[in-house]
Amino acid sequence: MADTQTARSAMPTPLTIDLRTPLSLRAAWRFPLQTPESRRDLLIGAAWLLVPVVGWLLNMGHRVRYVHRLMHGQPPWPAWDRPGELLWHGCVTFAGMAVYGAPGVVLMAAGAWLGATWLGAIGFALWLVAVIAIPGYMSHYCRAFDVREVFDPRRALSRVRQGGAAYWRAWAVVLPTMLVSFVGLLGFGVGFLVTSVWFWQAAAFCFATVFTRRFALDDDRGAAPA
Repeated sequence: MADTQTARSAMPTPLTIDLRTPLSLRAAWRFPLQTPESRRDLLIGAAWLLVPVVGWLLNMGHRVRYVHRLMHGQPPWPAWDRPGELLWHGCVTFAGMAVYGAPGVVLMAAGAWLGATWLGAIGFALWLVAVIAIPGYMSHYCRAFDVREVFDPRRALSRVRQGGAAYWRAWAVVLPTMLVSFVGLLGFGVGFLVTSVWFWQAAAFCFATVFTRRFALDDDRGAAPA
């Protein structure tokens, strides 16, 4: 009897919000807080942010892993095991961000250095396009951890286009969520460690929901869970 109770207590809490849940502000805000396991992972992520660079990359890898598990019908949390693997996923996806954003950043820096406002404006426009394109590869990378999904801006932008109104609805949820996360700064900055992790997890949920539905990324044919 005691063994049965122990086994039950070790089972993950059933989800009330997953990638099939209709996207809304309420669902996004509740997603990272919905189970004891998710709340524990959030606090671990906040603690990792105290480690410069590495902690941020590990948090990114953590988001990749739990989205992957959601796509394959697995319990998403806890997901902080095998930190080396998390760091790899974080480095791969950050490298994609750097590649996409580099042209815009270089032009903005050049514009500032030369006093050329027009050059800075072009750089900002390119950087903005990069930000818009990044979600176009993140969810697809989460599905099977295929690095080729990351470094293809044309494909990423095509997926953004195919995401249609649902993609822009995700941004309409993500932006106010980001603003709310800054409330954590009121807690002497420490609270922002928690609210920033909460924001990034909510944002990952928003975009993963859109692209999973649009491209059937939760169809397990041909992809192995991990």
